[in-house]
Amino acid sequence: MFGGIRDRLFRFQKHSRNTRNEFFGTHPSLPEDILDPPAAGRSSRPTESLIDPPPTTTPSSRSVVIKPSETANQDISLLEKSVDHSHPHKDHPIHHPTPPRSFFSSSSLAVHPNVETAHSSSEEDLRMPNIKVFSGSSHPDLSTRICERLQLEVSKASLKKFSNKETNVEIGESVRGEDVYIIQSAAGEINDNLMELLIMINACKIASSCRVAAVIPAFPYARQDKKDKSRAPISAKLVANMLSVAGADHIITMDLHASQIQGFFDIPVDNLYAEPAILKYIKESIPNWQSSVIVSPDAGGAKRVTSIADRLNVDFALIHKERKRANEVEKMTLVGSVEGKVAILVDDMADTCGTICMAADKLVEAGAEKVYAFCVHGIFSGPALTRLNASKFEAVVVTNTIPQDENMKKCPKIQCIDISMILAEAIRRTHNGESVSYLFSHVPIC
Repeated sequence: MFGGIRDRLFRFQKHSRNTRNEFFGTHPSLPEDILDPPAAGRSSRPTESLIDPPPTTTPSSRSVVIKPSETANQDISLLEKSVDHSHPHKDHPIHHPTPPRSFFSSSSLAVHPNVETAHSSSEEDLRMPNIKVFSGSSHPDLSTRICERLQLEVSKASLKKFSNKETNVEIGESVRGEDVYIIQSAAGEINDNLMELLIMINACKIASSCRVAAVIPAFPYARQDKKDKSRAPISAKLVANMLSVAGADHIITMDLHASQIQGFFDIPVDNLYAEPAILKYIKESIPNWQSSVIVSPDAGGAKRVTSIADRLNVDFALIHKERKRANEVEKMTLVGSVEGKVAILVDDMADTCGTICMAADKLVEAGAEKVYAFCVHGIFSGPALTRLNASKFEAVVVTNTIPQDENMKKCPKIQCIDISMILAEAIRRTHNGESVSYLFSHVPIC
């Protein structure tokens, strides 16, 4: 019985020794028991590293040691000569076994003997690979600003019209396996730009792109979001359906006229807010803002106004308006006090500016010292600029979701807030799979 146990123990020790030799390799220039620990009863050898000098030995000691070299470089060269260079783990010290190479990722420092080489090889990974950003013809300046903040170039695309006014789109570079972001706003010729966006989405989708996201700073047909009269269309729902059918996988927009438009989509929608940028502008540019009153020009904007008033810790007021027909207001009633204070009107868009100009007159009649207007989307159609020039506003502040260069030349009261950093950060976070909720209350620094 004891003979059988002894034989099994011998075979186990022999198998373990062969496995270790197989992993580390055979090193004839080193003592044998460096790879095979001494058995019980045999004299043990020092356990110090081969590079460090061994302790002083006495004549009675029979341990076998490697003589230290005079310099550290010679020690390293001696170690390299003693290791079998054909072994895949020759770069690692013998007394620190390393798992197989497949254990590490391609960017792991354990694969690179030189740390600086590893860092330099991963520099390109920080520049957001597998992403293409295209610009529609509605707002190329905003697209350029976004790409500059992302440290990317606007991807190549040819946007033309045939002689019969049909839209012609040609994607100028490969998008296979890429995440594509197409920036197109509701500016200029809205119907043509919407059709251009749909064609660009479909062209990228059938070109085997991985995902296609439509970045729409100002959403078209956003005011047609409900059936407020008999036989009225819900055009915002129709636009949502067209974007989905064209192949969009994600929508990024800003300050929808009605938040329920997000429910028209069966794909993810990120509705960003310009509120943090407006708050920053108020604190930096409006004197005596601590004694101001935030005013909503209609009941629909009460929630937006109360949010800004709470964050500024100031009062708010409301103007109730009654319309005869679209873009025409019949009567206004002020709810709240603005006497002797700075009135700040806040709305999501300014189109013909009839509402906000009448509201400004109403606030001045109620005793407001100064009146400012903040609107996210400055459409300024029809007689808008003429009305603003004749209005009692100190300034009308809008964002650049819609191009404002020409409007600012014609009306010096118009001032513009750049929101490209918000959209750029939303694209970056979406591409990297990060949350965008931080942007609901903060302005990114970039």
